[in-house]
Amino acid sequence: MPDLLIELFSEEIPARMQARAAEDLRRGMTDALVAAGLTYAGAAAFSTPRRLALTVQGLPAQSPTTREERKGPRVDAPAQAIEGFLRGAGLTRDQLEVRDEKKGQVYFATITRPGRAAADIVAEELEKLIRNFPWPKSMRWGAGSLRWVRPLHSILCILTDEAGEAQIVDLDVDGIRAGNTTEGHRFMGAGRFAVSSFDDYRARLRREHVILDAVERAEHIWQEAGNQAFASGLEVVEDRGLLSEVAGLVEWPVVLMGRIDDAFLDLPPEVLQTSMKEHQKFFSVKNPKTGRIERFVTVANVETADHGATILAGNQKVLAARLSDAKFFWENDLRIVRERGLEGMAEGLRDVTFHNKLGSQADRVARIEALAREIAPLVGAKPDLAAEAARVAKADLQSAMVGEFPELQGVMGRYYAAAAGHDDGVPEACEEHYKPLGPGDAVPSAPVSVAVALADKIDTLCGFWAIDEKPTGSKDPYALRRAALGVIRLVLGNGVRLSISPILLRRVFLSFYGNPWFDFVANVRELEAHAKRLGFDLSDAKSLDEAAAEMNRKLRSYDPFTGKTKDVDESLIDPAMKKALPRVEDLLAFLHDRLKVHLRDEGIRHDVIDACLAMPGNDDLTLLVRRARALGDFLKTDDGGNLLQGFKRANNILTQAEEKDGVEYSYGADVKFAETDEERALFAALDTAEPAIAAALKAEDFAAAMRAMAALRAPIDAFFEAVQVNAEVQVIRRNRLNLLSSIRRICLQAADLTRIEG
Repeated sequence: MPDLLIELFSEEIPARMQARAAEDLRRGMTDALVAAGLTYAGAAAFSTPRRLALTVQGLPAQSPTTREERKGPRVDAPAQAIEGFLRGAGLTRDQLEVRDEKKGQVYFATITRPGRAAADIVAEELEKLIRNFPWPKSMRWGAGSLRWVRPLHSILCILTDEAGEAQIVDLDVDGIRAGNTTEGHRFMGAGRFAVSSFDDYRARLRREHVILDAVERAEHIWQEAGNQAFASGLEVVEDRGLLSEVAGLVEWPVVLMGRIDDAFLDLPPEVLQTSMKEHQKFFSVKNPKTGRIERFVTVANVETADHGATILAGNQKVLAARLSDAKFFWENDLRIVRERGLEGMAEGLRDVTFHNKLGSQADRVARIEALAREIAPLVGAKPDLAAEAARVAKADLQSAMVGEFPELQGVMGRYYAAAAGHDDGVPEACEEHYKPLGPGDAVPSAPVSVAVALADKIDTLCGFWAIDEKPTGSKDPYALRRAALGVIRLVLGNGVRLSISPILLRRVFLSFYGNPWFDFVANVRELEAHAKRLGFDLSDAKSLDEAAAEMNRKLRSYDPFTGKTKDVDESLIDPAMKKALPRVEDLLAFLHDRLKVHLRDEGIRHDVIDACLAMPGNDDLTLLVRRARALGDFLKTDDGGNLLQGFKRANNILTQAEEKDGVEYSYGADVKFAETDEERALFAALDTAEPAIAAALKAEDFAAAMRAMAALRAPIDAFFEAVQVNAEVQVIRRNRLNLLSSIRRICLQAADLTRIEG
């Protein structure tokens, strides 16, 4: 059975596209071969900067002959219908078979398709794939119509049989004719050469200074860089993304380690690392004793007679220029911070629009400050410290360093906050308030950081919900799903106990009524005018901050769930609430949806979460998750599974009886009407379980509540085994239905078991 080898040789392919392109080649070609009737034993794809390669082993020499049977129209059908069937089948009428069926005689066609040579199928499918290759970006060159990521120079396509004989596949794509030759390294290779198999191809490429496998190139780079660093008592800073990219830039990696000029060693290590990575694709090498970045590793694509000395000299010269810029940014930013403070640096945020409907970045900072102060006591932070951190957390967005390297936002904020004299967790909050950025990112635990991080993300969610800008389908331009997951991970990761609905409501509500955090009033008198519309008296306030705090205190007295307040004219506040409440409910549902995704990764079923979401307090995410975990663990036990079935049986019988009788059986059963020991045992078990479950739930000990419920499993099972609920005596029947109602009521205290599947 022949093996297939394909190589598509071109100008340099961008490193970021190589792995995906190799996989597209493998999947696209193998899927097409299988669809054409050619099975295979195995396949692997490879990429280098100048080539995509594919090997497919164990192809048959030709596809099998196939026969397909098609049912056609009846014999007495209109001539047009029969002619259409013949055209579709590619047959004449005398080639059809007539068969008797219930509705009369029917034409049948048997279509035979002879097998085709593997070479013909490969040529056809490879041309299709090349012409329709899914590059993210492609180009045309010369006078041809072919599009490729970079100009395509040659196509190698051969089928090698078991005897080692190689057959060139007859293929021509826009004048590029397939052959059995390729070439090695651009500078160290000896020119084009012929190959006869994949093993021959890979071995010849290595002799011509090309390592075909990207994984092998990356492993070689990492091992050699580590060895050189270790020999100098240093270590390479791990960066798997950069390693993958560099492995896609070279075909023959030559690892070189260079020095960083002493003038730049005092720069923050993150600045050195980012500058070298972004501009030069250098790996950072640090001193493990001091944590300073002292050297760099670069990867050349060619061996030189001076062992890379000239290459290193050139790289160090360019690096010095880059780091001189970084040093200037660093020193200039520090000068501004020391002269004007971090809040002075942040003044420019007034001129930076966050969103045209949500104001400037400075407006946003004011909102986050107020919210961080409100959240601080709930997470164990001092309100003044949380507010201080929120005021300066975004200041580094105005720094020259972050302007050059946006990925350093937060990191530079920490350095500048420390330089400005902030302490007590404020510098750390400047960096950590962006976290967590993704599923693998660490969750902040310092109280000040948690307060500002929650405020930042809640403000983002409430702001965009207030202006009705929500994610739709796969589109999420403002990363609101990430913000919601960040809120969830911050709350759960730190065991934060807060009812989030009132916080969301106030934030969204304040977007509809005048408030300094959304209308951005400039003075006390303006705020008083807004307050007067709501029936507030702020005439005693001596400053804008004092007036804002008083207005927020009064707004807090509004209970969105009862609609009652003693401070606000309800006729004024009601229109805003009618707009705000549905959006808050929608936002809370969005958070719950993100929570389901998060908990699903933990193995908690969606119906278990739904059963807990139906309970009071579902806006306390920590409480909600504790309930869901306890219920999920309980349902995995035999007692849990059997009790669930007993509950469902009781609920079904009770529901049907209530629908039939048109009454609600919830008035309490009386043990004096019990006729059997099993009934009396169930009464006793319910009397014991109910207070135990209630006490456990009050203590928020959900595991204990589930254990108390488990004690009901045996008496419920025994009851259904021995007792007929729908007794002929109506008093007995009603009493037993009321007993089932007690089962339902007591079990539903822990979770809404009606939502559990199965």
